[in-house]
Amino acid sequence: MEEKTDKENPLDTALIESLSVRKGHVRNRRWSWYYAPSFLLLWLALFYAIVIPLYYRLPDRLTVSRESLNPGTFVAERAQQQLYTYDRIGPKVTGSYANEVTTVAFLVNEIEKIRAEMRSDLYDLEIDVQSPTGGYVFNDMVNMYQGIHNVIVKLSTKSSDSESYLLLNSHFDSKPSSPGSGDDGTMVVVMLEVLRQMAISSTPFEHPLVFLFNGAEENPLQGSHGFITQHKWAANCKAFINLEVGGSGGRDLLFQSGPNNPWLMKYYRQHAKHPFATTMAEEIFQSGILPSDSDFRIFRDFGNIPGLDIAQIENGYVYHTVFDTVEAVPGRSIQNSGNNVLALVRAYSNASELYGTESDDGHAVFFDFLGLFFVYYTETTAIILNCLIGVICLVLVGSSLWRMSRQSEEVTLPQLSIWFLSILGLHVVGFLLSICLPLLMAVIFDAGDRSLTYFTSTWLVFGLFVVPAIIGLVLPLTLYYTLKPNDQLSHAYHLQLSLHAHLVVQALLALILTAMGIRSQYLCLISMIFYGGALLINLVSTLHDRGYYWALIVMCLQVLPFSYFCYIFYMFFVIFVPVLGRNGANTNPDLIIALVCGVCVFFALGYAAQFINMFRWPKLILLGLGVVTFIFCMIAVSDVGFPYRPKTNVMRANCLHTRRVIYEYDGSVSRSDSGYYFNYQDRRSFDPLQDSALDLTGLEPVANNCDNYVMCGIPCFYYSWCKWRQWDGWLPRESEVIIPGELTLEFLGKTVLESGTTARFQFELSGPPHMNLFIQPVGSAKVEDWSFVRKMLDEPEEFQPPYQIFHSYGTDNSSLKFFIDMEKSDGSFNDPTVEIAAVGHWVSYEFDRDPEATAFVAAFPDFVHVMEWPSIFNRYIF
Repeated sequence: MEEKTDKENPLDTALIESLSVRKGHVRNRRWSWYYAPSFLLLWLALFYAIVIPLYYRLPDRLTVSRESLNPGTFVAERAQQQLYTYDRIGPKVTGSYANEVTTVAFLVNEIEKIRAEMRSDLYDLEIDVQSPTGGYVFNDMVNMYQGIHNVIVKLSTKSSDSESYLLLNSHFDSKPSSPGSGDDGTMVVVMLEVLRQMAISSTPFEHPLVFLFNGAEENPLQGSHGFITQHKWAANCKAFINLEVGGSGGRDLLFQSGPNNPWLMKYYRQHAKHPFATTMAEEIFQSGILPSDSDFRIFRDFGNIPGLDIAQIENGYVYHTVFDTVEAVPGRSIQNSGNNVLALVRAYSNASELYGTESDDGHAVFFDFLGLFFVYYTETTAIILNCLIGVICLVLVGSSLWRMSRQSEEVTLPQLSIWFLSILGLHVVGFLLSICLPLLMAVIFDAGDRSLTYFTSTWLVFGLFVVPAIIGLVLPLTLYYTLKPNDQLSHAYHLQLSLHAHLVVQALLALILTAMGIRSQYLCLISMIFYGGALLINLVSTLHDRGYYWALIVMCLQVLPFSYFCYIFYMFFVIFVPVLGRNGANTNPDLIIALVCGVCVFFALGYAAQFINMFRWPKLILLGLGVVTFIFCMIAVSDVGFPYRPKTNVMRANCLHTRRVIYEYDGSVSRSDSGYYFNYQDRRSFDPLQDSALDLTGLEPVANNCDNYVMCGIPCFYYSWCKWRQWDGWLPRESEVIIPGELTLEFLGKTVLESGTTARFQFELSGPPHMNLFIQPVGSAKVEDWSFVRKMLDEPEEFQPPYQIFHSYGTDNSSLKFFIDMEKSDGSFNDPTVEIAAVGHWVSYEFDRDPEATAFVAAFPDFVHVMEWPSIFNRYIF
């Protein structure tokens, strides 16, 4: 039989193509597009199934009745009972009777109860009620205090002769109108129960414990300064734990440590019962993004001692409001904090490192992984790990490219490398778009006066910021694969190249952040380890070259990093959203949330999002995501997007009913009026009130008077108010505000000093427990010296007039005598030399409000929380 040649045999080309093999590589068809929604919803389901339960996991509350079954364990129920008594005292403003007398008596009484239970055969307990006076420069103001109160307890073991103390600190004062049961009553009662447990324990400890209950933290930070700079036990304190609350309840976040002394983190890793910490929180807080501070700064800067800064962070909506009550504080949160603090106190009180006087160099990288375990290593180790893992990942990518070129007859390694560089460049563009598109959404909403739409309906961020970030991350490569198809390389390989590009970007980012000294680069390290591990498994098992089978390994190993990144960024979301309701009117808060969402998508979905290109018609999928964003935008501009709700998610407003008197150089009064001074707390200012029953007719910007009077003629309170005063508002009032007291600035005389170019102006100030002085030189004059802290005068490049002097007192209401030395080159002091504003604030509710002001405040809608008090602004020229 005659054999037929190949040319004579007809070929089934379709069959040949479907079975074609290029050195073992199989071409696989992409999945249908309608599977894509299920794929995306899978990650959303993982978020709610893994991240949310672990984030909100808290221990059960231990009751007094079960204490005998759990000896040596923190008892949350007893702490709650104490918190109830603390709450019923009411607001505890520095200088009020409630703060300086009632709360001090409450604390002393509770400590005496502990003394009665104490193992007196093992321990000594000393109580001291301190009343310090002092001053220091805090940010942009001189912060002065006198006669405030701290309640201080020292518990020591009789058999120990250690002179190294461990300091625990919380504060018992509160903001006006707030009982302060969360901030910081929760930590006050935690410290009381920790003190009790240590005092009744049958196991002695090595180092004495100092419990500082400070009474002037909100003023700000005066109580801790008075202790660390003046108290007899302060010099012996070698480490501290500062306890704060940024809301009401939740887990307690370790958000600052050190400086240096990585051993503190080593002990935290070994002993914290419920670890919750991240280096990223420390770096963000210390950057100044958040409008808050803590006593950690005082102990670090004035005591030169290392420590931990720990705070509960949940439900920041009630922070510094009338709703911060005992009912808002979960017992399980108290148990969580108590378990942690008691365990840490037991560990640090026996730490040999506490004997050391020199700090260890270097910072620590630390974080908890989903609350399941704690990771800690030194900054030096971080540098080594980043470089090592980064190089290994780049080698794995190179190996993958080599394997692809070996498995394909049509593609050479140099050609493949060029394609990869193109994909890498497009992925960098995608990374930038994943940040910029959410930011663009933030700008658009702010331009339309629709910022903070997510303030109550937090789920809106998914459509407003998360989905645009996903679109931006995937869009460049989707367009590349669909508009410029490349049949020389399988789509499965192309998809791997896009994931490799993400790995290379993260490796480069990790190296850049390491070079900049930013410890938060550990996020890149986590991501590289999991994807690099998946790539290694695929290369070794040859799944790398078998169609899309490699994707299964990648997907499985992405679950943990996805969960962690969502966990950590959800934490920042929980912190930031309530904070942005009091971040002032001068910045767009949506930019911060958009940035958090964009960075979260980059880390959490950086690999998974690229799998959108594994489905058919990926452009249709992205179009669908765009439709989702449009729907969310429509919802956001409806009533659902109105930011505020009564009691739970309130709008904040500071309203000072003010009398203003302007004295000229000759002593005459050029202006005397009254009105309401508004310090706006969020971006929307008073726009949401325009259609309410509140009469705001005549409301004008404070900026209108900034050229005429020092501090724009308004009684701004702290440095933060004064810094952004041009954004505030003034509403004139026809009737005179009734002030519940007197403010007096008495001019005692002027003396020209020997130089002939300097004159000393002497004054005496008396008035309410909170007062301000604003000092502005006139013309060519300048402040040469004064009786306050000199730092602002010694650093003119940092501090410029008008200078703010903030003065407050507790029970010592003696007048403040001070002098200002003014220098003029011509020695002429018969002309105006210095402009001074004396401001008085009657903050506490122990002072009466006039009926008209009370009625005005009551007219605010129920979704507004108003912090208000009478004030007076007197301007003088000398």
